[in-house]
Amino acid sequence: MNKLDFEFRDRRFQALASGALYWPDADVLVVSDLHFGKSERIARRGGPLLPPYEVRETLSRLDQDVSDTNPTTVICLGDSFDDMSVVESVIEDEAAWLTRLMAGREWIWIEGNHDPGPIGLGGSHRREVNIKGIDFRHIADESSVSEISGHYHPKTKISVKSATLSRPCFLFDDERMILPAYGTYTGGLNWDAAPLKSLMKPTAAAILTGKKLFHIPSLAKLSNSGR
Repeated sequence: MNKLDFEFRDRRFQALASGALYWPDADVLVVSDLHFGKSERIARRGGPLLPPYEVRETLSRLDQDVSDTNPTTVICLGDSFDDMSVVESVIEDEAAWLTRLMAGREWIWIEGNHDPGPIGLGGSHRREVNIKGIDFRHIADESSVSEISGHYHPKTKISVKSATLSRPCFLFDDERMILPAYGTYTGGLNWDAAPLKSLMKPTAAAILTGKKLFHIPSLAKLSNSGR
């Protein structure tokens, strides 16, 4: 399993190459912004046609992460479905796969802005949940001092030799962590864009996802160096 250990709120976490987060002491696997059915939703609204396999590709990575960590609890941090109208089609096509992944463990669907209503799947459906003093929600709450959220699809650019590398990232300071989008075709928002910069402290760090995980201990120093 390709992972990088780091500390957040005096607890040890593991950033996985896929963009999933594993918390060993609580035996919790966390993913955010799966956006199942995005290609179908875009096509329905007259947008460009994308390969219609993003649900299976996302599920394949999730299957691997569940197999590698075998967690007691899985938390999906909202926007698991790209909109509520795709839920039935996704359930019809991939219900057996999801059911197998959910079997024998607690599965928590957090409400997102794309999927605010009840989801016709197993597991529990909540606005937010607190585990061992950490709040899990879809969108960061500025008043919170101990939370893990998603929504913003953070990414970071770094220079590697003569090339610029842009990847989704885990973004965190000593109060909050924002997870990268896990789903295929999800895009991203650079860490220094206004919404993210206003949420994060100057001490914010990042871990870039991918086959080789990159830990950037100080995004402020990265910014000052001109990347």
